[in-house]
Amino acid sequence: MAQLDTLDLVVLAVLFIGSVAYFTKGSYWSVQKDPYASSYPLANGVKSGKTRNIIQKMDESVKNCVIFYGSQTGTAEDYASRLAKEGSSRFGLKSMVADLEDYDYENLDTFPSDRVAIFVLATYGEGEPTDNAVDFYEFITGEDVSFSQGAGADDKPLSNLRFVAFGLGNNTYEHYNSMVRRVNAALERLGAARVGSPGEGDDGAGTMEEDFLSWKEPMWSALADSMGLVEREAVYEPVFSVTERPELSAEADEVYLGEPNKNHLEGTSKGPYNAHNPYIAPIAESRELFTVKDRNCLHMELDISGSNLSYQTGDHVAVWPTNSGKEVDRFLNALGLSSKRHMVISVKGLDPTAKVPFPTPTTYDAVVRYHMEVCGPVSRQFVASLAAFAPDESSKAEMAKLGSDKDYFQEKVSSNYLNIAQMMETVGKAQQWTAVPFSLFIESIHKIQPRYYSISSSALVQNSKLSITAAVESLRIPGAPNIVKGVTTNYLLALKQKQHGDPNPDPHGLTYAITGPRNKYDGIHVPIHVRHSNFKLPSDPSKPILMVGPGTGVAPFRGFIQERAEQARAGEKVGKTVLFYGCRRQTEDFLYRTEWDEYKKALGKDLEIITAFSREGPRKIYVQNRLREHGKEVNDLLLQKAYFYVCGDAANMARDVNSTLAQIIAEHRGLPESKGEEIVKSMRSVNQYQVRQLFVRYCVVLLVVSSHFFTAASFGVFPEPINENTIKLVIFSCSLE
Repeated sequence: MAQLDTLDLVVLAVLFIGSVAYFTKGSYWSVQKDPYASSYPLANGVKSGKTRNIIQKMDESVKNCVIFYGSQTGTAEDYASRLAKEGSSRFGLKSMVADLEDYDYENLDTFPSDRVAIFVLATYGEGEPTDNAVDFYEFITGEDVSFSQGAGADDKPLSNLRFVAFGLGNNTYEHYNSMVRRVNAALERLGAARVGSPGEGDDGAGTMEEDFLSWKEPMWSALADSMGLVEREAVYEPVFSVTERPELSAEADEVYLGEPNKNHLEGTSKGPYNAHNPYIAPIAESRELFTVKDRNCLHMELDISGSNLSYQTGDHVAVWPTNSGKEVDRFLNALGLSSKRHMVISVKGLDPTAKVPFPTPTTYDAVVRYHMEVCGPVSRQFVASLAAFAPDESSKAEMAKLGSDKDYFQEKVSSNYLNIAQMMETVGKAQQWTAVPFSLFIESIHKIQPRYYSISSSALVQNSKLSITAAVESLRIPGAPNIVKGVTTNYLLALKQKQHGDPNPDPHGLTYAITGPRNKYDGIHVPIHVRHSNFKLPSDPSKPILMVGPGTGVAPFRGFIQERAEQARAGEKVGKTVLFYGCRRQTEDFLYRTEWDEYKKALGKDLEIITAFSREGPRKIYVQNRLREHGKEVNDLLLQKAYFYVCGDAANMARDVNSTLAQIIAEHRGLPESKGEEIVKSMRSVNQYQVRQLFVRYCVVLLVVSSHFFTAASFGVFPEPINENTIKLVIFSCSLE
């Protein structure tokens, strides 16, 4: 064998290194880029390389109390912020709020005994942790959990940890408040000592806010005893400084006018697109689905080609809304800021752990229009904090009474569905509230959240476009002085009107800045991102499926049926596909009526659409009734291992369907009803029975209970609990908040 000379060795080495570089994409030596590095925190001066060690963070910022939150839509985060402010102002606690996904937990065994950790945890879906709490939950409840000092669960490694817990749940779910219950049990198993009783807020009963308020007072008392805290007179201590900058024009390049992050500001938007960074999607198509003039239901096709966004059939699309011009004007006028709406302001945290919830510098108008949930229900605790800044003594006394008397608050505010600006107008008798620090609103009003809608198309059929099905509401509530209007779907309706040639769309008396900040959404665009879901078709298309989806609850099932029709056209064996669908009248609001016939051409007798029209006969007929009428067929398909899906109102329809299904199984199998319930529960545990349960959220004020179904897509829904203005609804919708 010939000897290799030096040049040969060099060439071989270069080839080897090049091969490694090609196949590993340089991952062994390259610096991995943070996919969120361009999100808005950078616009606020947040430095990279922040520690994930919570003990170190508390030491550096001199804190003795950390409030962790697990939140899907911002409610738990809001409660965490309120606890931090109250602990500081009433008891002198040095508090910080912490997102659970921002820290590691192996070193909780070194948590100092003279500090306290508070956990505010929402339960998501079928007893699951929220997205930002998944890693923490899996760690703390794991059987083989181990900590930095090497101790395992049996060694009680958290014996130094003092903790407080509050959960946000909904009693219409089988796993009510399971997140806080399981975490509480896990922490105690590991030796941690809970202070006070674990609190549980119940959105299903509409008592979330009052549950929180009634829990926190004895909690503070117990914590004061445990830590030797002394209560003092609470005074407002701002978390943020708000500095007006008249020398800076609102049109200056560095001023954010609603852009979510720096890349969007500079016109260089790029992925990955996610909950921190929306894609500005072109609306390829929009049309009206209802045939009546007084109600609207939209079908929209959003073009995601070239964005690297992808979805699977059954996923959600998140729409980033904007507040209507009417409500922005009302809010700014109530604060006496109308003449300064375009004044540039810089907002900074006065504490190193405080996060400004939007990029700055910006303007008053941009903050209210794009970042504040100004149409949401009002917190009684927030009302109490506003009393000190009322425009006169009469208003101050009224605000104090509203803040302290829950029955009076219910009568004057909740039952009239007032948002914060409407309430200030009413209490102040149209006087302007110029003494209220703007920082208080930044701290106390939720950041406006994306609204999630079930994608109503199949990714197999159209992977470069996705569909939205959304009902638009504008309802007058008996006795209420204002008309309830949906925030997001009226925004979508304005976009639809614009696309169809209306130069000045004005849906239900609302106007929107539909061209976006600096006209960056012109050409009929909407900011979105995609959220993946476990609400899926069986992997084997030959499995039969049963779907129950009244109203816009049919949205994901249109995608399911569209996919199965395409599979049938491709020659695949497709199982029996049954949809139970309900609406008022087949001539008014029968969604996708002509499409079902097209799908039947592909699926033949394997597609069955069973309808319930509640307003056409002498008595109201709902999907639950049709399900019972077809009990034998339903049971037969379940015996063939059919998958069962429900999308809609959890408080009424979904619960009734669950009971009806158990009764059908018991009746047709000759079993006690209790056994039928056990079988249904077992189906749910193995995902043979999947429910997308929907609840109205705080994006606007809410509907009243009625004897018939209302659609509520315009209000946005999501199964994270909310606050005291929630009322049990009879709704169906597959838009998710």
